[in-house]
Amino acid sequence: MDRMHIRTWLPAMALTSFAALAVACGADPTPTGTTSASIGQPSEGEVLPILGTTVLRVGTQRVAFLLEGATALITEPTVGVSTSHASGEASTENKRAVFHKWPFGTRGAYVTELAFDQPGVWRLDIIVGEGEQAKTAQLMLDVQGSVEVRDIGMMAPFSVTKTLAGVGGDFEKLSSHQRPDPDLYELSVAQSLLNGKPGVIAFASPAFCTSPTCGPQVDTPVELKNLHRGEADFIHLEIYDNPEEIQGDLTKGVLSPVLAEWGIDSIPDYRNESWTFVLDRNGRVTARFEGFATLDELEAALAEVL
Repeated sequence: MDRMHIRTWLPAMALTSFAALAVACGADPTPTGTTSASIGQPSEGEVLPILGTTVLRVGTQRVAFLLEGATALITEPTVGVSTSHASGEASTENKRAVFHKWPFGTRGAYVTELAFDQPGVWRLDIIVGEGEQAKTAQLMLDVQGSVEVRDIGMMAPFSVTKTLAGVGGDFEKLSSHQRPDPDLYELSVAQSLLNGKPGVIAFASPAFCTSPTCGPQVDTPVELKNLHRGEADFIHLEIYDNPEEIQGDLTKGVLSPVLAEWGIDSIPDYRNESWTFVLDRNGRVTARFEGFATLDELEAALAEVL
């Protein structure tokens, strides 16, 4: 097999990973201190794997990554993936990762479920194509024993979050979305946990996101809500506690205290990437998505708890 261009992105380098994602999505070079030159661009015939899931722990979980070519993202329907531990003693897997198209342009990410039975450094081998034309790439993954972000099987925090009524109908205090859907701001998380319905909770900052996926990530639960109106609660939580004061200057931004309740602010080098959680009728987390989750992914997760 031909060897693809290999580049590794460790979770401890979350800022660089997000910057690479932004460049791959056609956004301007990202946060201060990170440039497109420091990220690296694949040349003709090379492919750059970009890790989209930076919070990895022992157990089974969703893992997402992008494959960037010299002129565009790779969009093959599926690619092969296999895992191995640096010690050579852990269980290995051979799976297929499915391409999920994002709702803008032709971009998207590959998603699969992988199981890690011990912490440490894991290698993800990615195979694109078949036979003599197949090419391979690698990602090195730093898998922790546990993470602080609220996980599958845990109860959601009883977060008393802002609502539209609570801020006197002033959307600017709730969301940086240009056209916020009022339905996503009717209930606090605490109120939702008391009404016995499943829930979809999206943390995102549409106007101030490091990558260009946070706006669409808020729009996707709106689509899901319209398909399942009245069957579940759908809530958007802005990453910043003071979106109305930022005015394009993120140095003025204050992270919402709700992030600490969910463990999101514990992520090393966390900026403002989106997280989405699906809850069952008892308020237990049944699915969580770091970064962009498509309508198909969220609908499948919601279907399991309806």
